[in-house]
Amino acid sequence: MKEFFKYALATICGIIILFIVAGIMFMISFASMIASGSAKTEIKENSVLVLKMDGSVDERAEEGTPFDALLGMADLSSLGLDDLVSAINKAKDNENIKGIYIEGGTTTFDSPATAQQVRDALQDFKQSGKWIIAFADQYLQGSYYVASVADSLFINKTGMIDFKGLGGKGYYWTGLYEKIGLKYQCTRVGKYKSAVESVTRKDMSENDREQRLAMYQGIWNYWVKDMAKSRKVSEEQLNKLADDSIMLFASVDDYKAAKLVDGYMYPEAVKGIIKGKLGLDDDDDINQVTVSEINDQASDDDNDGDKIAVYYAYGEIIDQMTSSFSTGHNIVGSEVVKDLKELADDEKVKAVVIRVNSPGGSAVASEQIWHAIKLLKEKKPVVVSMGGYAASGGYMISAPASYIVAEPTTVTGSIGIFGLIPNVSELVTDKLGITWDGVQTNKHTDYETNLVFAKDNEEELRFMQTYVDRGYDTFLSIVAEGRGMTKEQVHEIAQGRVWIATDALNIKLVDKIGSLNDAVKKAAELAKAENYYTAPYPGKKDWIDELLSSTKESKNTYLDGELREALGELYEPLVELRKDRQRNRLQARLPFSTSIR
Repeated sequence: MKEFFKYALATICGIIILFIVAGIMFMISFASMIASGSAKTEIKENSVLVLKMDGSVDERAEEGTPFDALLGMADLSSLGLDDLVSAINKAKDNENIKGIYIEGGTTTFDSPATAQQVRDALQDFKQSGKWIIAFADQYLQGSYYVASVADSLFINKTGMIDFKGLGGKGYYWTGLYEKIGLKYQCTRVGKYKSAVESVTRKDMSENDREQRLAMYQGIWNYWVKDMAKSRKVSEEQLNKLADDSIMLFASVDDYKAAKLVDGYMYPEAVKGIIKGKLGLDDDDDINQVTVSEINDQASDDDNDGDKIAVYYAYGEIIDQMTSSFSTGHNIVGSEVVKDLKELADDEKVKAVVIRVNSPGGSAVASEQIWHAIKLLKEKKPVVVSMGGYAASGGYMISAPASYIVAEPTTVTGSIGIFGLIPNVSELVTDKLGITWDGVQTNKHTDYETNLVFAKDNEEELRFMQTYVDRGYDTFLSIVAEGRGMTKEQVHEIAQGRVWIATDALNIKLVDKIGSLNDAVKKAAELAKAENYYTAPYPGKKDWIDELLSSTKESKNTYLDGELREALGELYEPLVELRKDRQRNRLQARLPFSTSIR
């Protein structure tokens, strides 16, 4: 027995010592990770900024945790447009960086305007006298549009270019719902407010067809003009190539003959071309710089002068955070109102630029944000910079700004309101045999139940339509007040119709076509700030907050990816149907998505 306790005690002590040693090793490793994360990378002479274009580009990317690399999660987050454009701009001004190498061509963009903003930044870089080289095994259409700005554009010998124009089809679920006894009841204002049509029609309405074609054609014309200029071909030639669908079957020889690429080769040969640009020998290494490394470099004028806040409002506008398949960012009404009040009260902030990239969402939350921006503008200038979308509720929150700047291909307008309510009376009563009965103190006590379950609910639908009409009238008043127009003038260009910014400029929905930098300059001008710097809001989560939520978010990201892979093209419409159950009944939302590959 004595020997037993002796060995047991030794085992326990060994376990305790093991835990202590492991803890010490963990702390050392952790400190090392923190130190390496905070250390700034030196930009060596004769360096190249490498842009890996094989993920997704959204408005903004969240910070990762120090454990992401260890846990294999480093590649789960998307690349932020803000980080990407900032890196390109800093590379332009850094004398040690001689050029940019664009590697890969399978990037997806959350909107055509996002791709256009990346390309515009690259064009500005090239105009500074530095070079750009692009190479990919294959190019998706959006990636090719971005890469076409390069001085030299190459493809793998067995590569392919996706080049077919813009457009898309929508899913219409009405036929399925008829079979199962489900009917969606629509109340809306605006003949172009077509978000309801996927569950109320079996095909596209002529009004929706008109607005979608105008939008896609306007964006495509802009893209073709850019690509034709860079590739030194005619716009007619590019459109003919898209019409002939040559890209689906062509060899790389055809790509070169059509001047879509400058050559085809393997990656090792491209590295040789870059070394030649840098004046290096074959056995020399190329000094490569990543986006995060160049953005880590401090600027001489950081925090010098007056502060201009850049507030990022991107994603769907919702009343409160809810669970979903998607891990995408949302604009939570109550949170934004709180943030804007803090900016209004911050005496160090002299002006605010609100970067809006939103298809809209809850009409109630949109109106709350609009009111908060109005109060903010009473204290300091507010300029809106429109990103990929600033439509419906996204336009409502933009309208009160002192000045509105939009990207050329921003999708905006969609000034309209709708309500969508499922009715399951046929499914529940006729097919399942379920009936209900009850009592009520007043005539319309059960109006919500009647909307969903009763066959005869015309009176309740009239009430709902009145509610929607009132929301639309409020929307018209908001735009009229913000843009210096009459309600009648707004109604003429509203009715739910979407516009690209170049058209919206002509009807006074925006003040200028330009970039986020243009919006910042305008804000500084209105604030009479000669020396200024920008500060992003809301601040990105620090790594501790990210660590605490990383398990849930990584799980959601994993599930989201698995669902995308399994469902394919059905993923987006199915997620939208699920989201409809969580949304506010009164919606000011864009009727479709324009994300591109």
